[in-house]
Amino acid sequence: MPSIPLGTYEVETEDVVYLRHGDKEFPARIYRPVGDGPFPAVAEAHGGAWCMGSYTNNDAINRAVASGGIVVAALEFRNPPDAAYPGSVADINYGIRWLKANAAEFHSKPEWIGAMGTSSGGHLAVLAAMRPDDARYAAIPLPGPKNLDASAAYVVTLWPVICPLGRYQVYQRRLAADPGNEGFSGVLANHDKYWQSEDAMAEGSPNLALQRGDALALPDMLYLQNPADTMHPRENLESFTAGYRKAGGTVTVEFFEGPQYDHMRAEPDTPSSRQAFQTLIDFVHAQCGNPLSR
Repeated sequence: MPSIPLGTYEVETEDVVYLRHGDKEFPARIYRPVGDGPFPAVAEAHGGAWCMGSYTNNDAINRAVASGGIVVAALEFRNPPDAAYPGSVADINYGIRWLKANAAEFHSKPEWIGAMGTSSGGHLAVLAAMRPDDARYAAIPLPGPKNLDASAAYVVTLWPVICPLGRYQVYQRRLAADPGNEGFSGVLANHDKYWQSEDAMAEGSPNLALQRGDALALPDMLYLQNPADTMHPRENLESFTAGYRKAGGTVTVEFFEGPQYDHMRAEPDTPSSRQAFQTLIDFVHAQCGNPLSR
């Protein structure tokens, strides 16, 4: 299937409220390719160690993806102190269902809705997609259609914290070797703030869920990471992808080069970033069999 080149479409954006918790509104920024479509669409989750960041974090990534004919709904979701685990996963589960319910408005189709995220948001996107029917995650009722679930047609995960407990243990060892390192202690503090226990980190780990043999959905997945990334341990990537394939899932790993772990976001116009974006765009369109790319 011929690809839609990066930059094919102009991109329009608008912020809409997709969710409320009490009096607090949670927006989604919609990145829309200008055209009639139909377009695939992704619910996107930002990073920030589960405790920081906002739905505007990945503007460079989301604009690039949308320019290849993909609608992106960048979700704001609860972080501590508003909610610890599993609050943000419940918001993302709702966001996927909300995007399906509004697919026609965004020139998409419910069956073309996927999940995407970076870093801790990459973890959340994978976890939500692998457990779309988990009662805790699906606890927020969606007004309107009742027959929509949070199953994802595909997943794109960019440098995810794919095993929260695994990374926690790596940073414990790093801090033990360098006790004064505030960066290491800060990573551990954010893990503790969101997860609150190592048992929760293990329960909410996609990698360990595969090793336990949990009942899981296994949508086709694209996994993007910088091989020089030390923040997201390579051994966790390798363990997860081996487990995903053993369980019967399809996961494609693509590496992009650059001096920063998030080179795709920090320097989106470099050749390595543009190649990674094109890989992402091609993957999504191929998953949907999108006639626009023929």
